[in-house]
Amino acid sequence: MQSKILNPRDISFILYELLDIESVTAWPRFAEHGRETFDAALETASKIAAEKFAPHNRKADLNEPTFDGKRVSMIPEVGEALRAFNDAGFLSATQDFDDNGMQLPWTVAQACLAWFHAANISTAAYPFLSIANGNLMEVFGSEQQKARYLPGLRSGRFSGTMCLSETQAGSSLSDIRCSAVKQKDGSYRLRGSKMWISAGEHELSENIIHLVLARIEGAPPGVKGISLFIVPKFRLNNDGSIGERNEVALAGLNHKMGYRGTTNCVLSFGEGEGAWAELIGDPNRGLACMFHMMNEARIGVGMGAAALGYTGYLHALAYARERPQGRLPGAKDPTQPQLPIVEHADVRRMLLAQKAFAEGALALCLICARLVDEEHSPDKDAQSDAALLLEMMTPIAKAWPSEFCVEANSLAVQVHGGYGYTREFPVEQFYRDNRLNPIHEGTNGIQSIDLLGRKAGMQDGAAIQLLAREIHATVREASKCQSDELRQCGKSLLEALDCIMDVTRDLLCVIDRGETEIALANSAVYLNLVGHTVIAWVWLRQALVAVKRLGAETPEERDFYQGKLQACSYFFRWELPRTKHWFELLHSRDATCLEMQDRWF
Repeated sequence: MQSKILNPRDISFILYELLDIESVTAWPRFAEHGRETFDAALETASKIAAEKFAPHNRKADLNEPTFDGKRVSMIPEVGEALRAFNDAGFLSATQDFDDNGMQLPWTVAQACLAWFHAANISTAAYPFLSIANGNLMEVFGSEQQKARYLPGLRSGRFSGTMCLSETQAGSSLSDIRCSAVKQKDGSYRLRGSKMWISAGEHELSENIIHLVLARIEGAPPGVKGISLFIVPKFRLNNDGSIGERNEVALAGLNHKMGYRGTTNCVLSFGEGEGAWAELIGDPNRGLACMFHMMNEARIGVGMGAAALGYTGYLHALAYARERPQGRLPGAKDPTQPQLPIVEHADVRRMLLAQKAFAEGALALCLICARLVDEEHSPDKDAQSDAALLLEMMTPIAKAWPSEFCVEANSLAVQVHGGYGYTREFPVEQFYRDNRLNPIHEGTNGIQSIDLLGRKAGMQDGAAIQLLAREIHATVREASKCQSDELRQCGKSLLEALDCIMDVTRDLLCVIDRGETEIALANSAVYLNLVGHTVIAWVWLRQALVAVKRLGAETPEERDFYQGKLQACSYFFRWELPRTKHWFELLHSRDATCLEMQDRWF
């Protein structure tokens, strides 16, 4: 029976045929690995996801965590799933063998994590945050801090959070008020509150290690005066054992439309003498440190969005194959049996759109993971190119899946008809869960400003020029292909890229003239323009692999590759043309939204 969580054949295709992940085993770091060990990790992930995560996905949604004023309670299955996750070693999947890690490539580890996102996004959020918390500490923590906290974070004894937002500031981090006062012993006392803190309080681990943005007393205003602090729920004794409770209190739980199994918290720091805290990284450089975790989380949010879109698609596909309803147009005999709804053209349209969005988004996120691995390549030029391209791709990897895989989930609901809107089928939950992702880790609007206002022009346009070179290389390959369809796709992709380069030069000149407001007014449109073009590139890359394998030995394999080609055709014929309208809006510097007045609403 085919899994309705993810398609292991597609993951295999992306890893081995598209990304050639086996090639990294030639690098010293991964020399002890091979396809056998990669597949073993993927199989373990899929098994735990199916047996420990997926079964309580609905139960966690219907039974949110509760707070009685003293402790948070939640269904026991969450803790059981996390113990299985931790025991299998996934918290330290990419860490060194010497540190009890699996030393897996980042790409393989992310493919493993996709199974947990798809099976149960709210339970997967707990280790997702802990892994990113530990990775930040690995880079910026002192040797003493790493020795104190990393063993617990890597083993699951401790869990981690990121504490940025405040009620009055939201995404405007320059306006945070949380304050820190230095003590004679070098530690700090921290006071203030934080809002929307996922996994901020629970009893799933012995300790919770909060990474908190705050201002040191006397720091300059704005983002240049923000520092980053480690604030544990419980202070640690000198021998590493759990000590006294720190002044970190749960002020209340937020109740969201999705991710209901993840505690989402209002945290209060320092209601007495102040919460004990220690500085991580340099003073007033906290945001730069936090971006390490935020960027990892942004790609992770994109992966979660892709996984939810994907599982919704698989559930809709299974339903469409099983649900008999109606007959084809022109069939007049009501005594004839009804057809499975997959036979109706409009249902196939919705399924094909979901396939294009979900499989394209998953491939995009794993391409970004491959860039993380390339940052550790023995080839120094490959390292620098990967780092630069990843900078450009990060806002796209976060925002595009969380925009268009929500659309995929909406289509999954529609395929189910009236049942899709009930809780008898899981697709309505997938939609609600995924609808949070456009706001997670910086709204899509913030990602669009980052892409146009910072990434497109960084290093005199080096990042976008590198992306253009990558796309040109794929188009050159397509131009030599025997398929007329793929050659035409290459031409269409080049036209879209030319539009991007044209409008980017224009808007960056407007920014250079100081007219930033008009230049960024339609940045969301720019994000869609670049994002759709990138996904078209991703689909063309997949199609170029698939077209070479149409002579596969089994009908199932031939069908798989033909499905890739059809999804590529769909994206180029139905989706890429939307970029022409977006280009026109940007090129004309349309001011319709900017000029709208409050009093006119």
